[in-house]
Amino acid sequence: MLHNLIAEFMGTALMIIFGVGVHCSSVLKGTKYRGSGHIFAITTWGFGISIALFIFGNVCINPAMVLAQCLLGNLKWNAFIPYSVAEVLGGVIGSFIVYIMYADHFKVSADEISPITIRNLFCTAPAVRNLPRNFFVEFFDTFIFISGILAISEVKTPGIVPIGVGLLVWAIGMGLGGPTGFAMNLARDMGPRIAHALLPLPNKADSDWQYGIIVPGIAPFVGAACAAWFMHGFFGIG
Repeated sequence: MLHNLIAEFMGTALMIIFGVGVHCSSVLKGTKYRGSGHIFAITTWGFGISIALFIFGNVCINPAMVLAQCLLGNLKWNAFIPYSVAEVLGGVIGSFIVYIMYADHFKVSADEISPITIRNLFCTAPAVRNLPRNFFVEFFDTFIFISGILAISEVKTPGIVPIGVGLLVWAIGMGLGGPTGFAMNLARDMGPRIAHALLPLPNKADSDWQYGIIVPGIAPFVGAACAAWFMHGFFGIG
């Protein structure tokens, strides 16, 4: 259990280092890749998740996936809370590492970039705030995400899962990510959101806990549960 918890912690932290890092790289003043845009960012998220899976192996790095695996009987229920906590903490520490790397750029960006944009480097936010619709988007994105991972995992070719999951993240980000930023993962959003609340950022925006709890917090669990039941009932995956 301890080995698995450390793997979940480090795998999630690495995912966040790539993901929050690319947002900082493309937005903050003075970076070499400022203005690279969303295709640059989404591609880095996909590749970063692939690398995390290659390094740490059969990890969930997502409390929604932990729930799906518990529902399918692949993990014991007593793993759900410890795994999820380890993943959220990984998200916090990964964000701290990114802040240290980009601290000079945060400093020179303070007078030019809005506090809300700075917050959104860490966590997701809706393009149009409509909580019921935002909830549905994150539910559906996660349903496709977890269903896709379960299907990809049925292919037993070595190395296919990390590559397939990276491509899946890339496709979801491009096709479905526009409304909410496709969190699909409590640890991906809540860990960096907690870090944003704790970091010594000037003129800091509110961390928007209402959105963080309702949409990227709850919706991925609903999507993951439906995905587990669908993939098990329709395809016999379990």
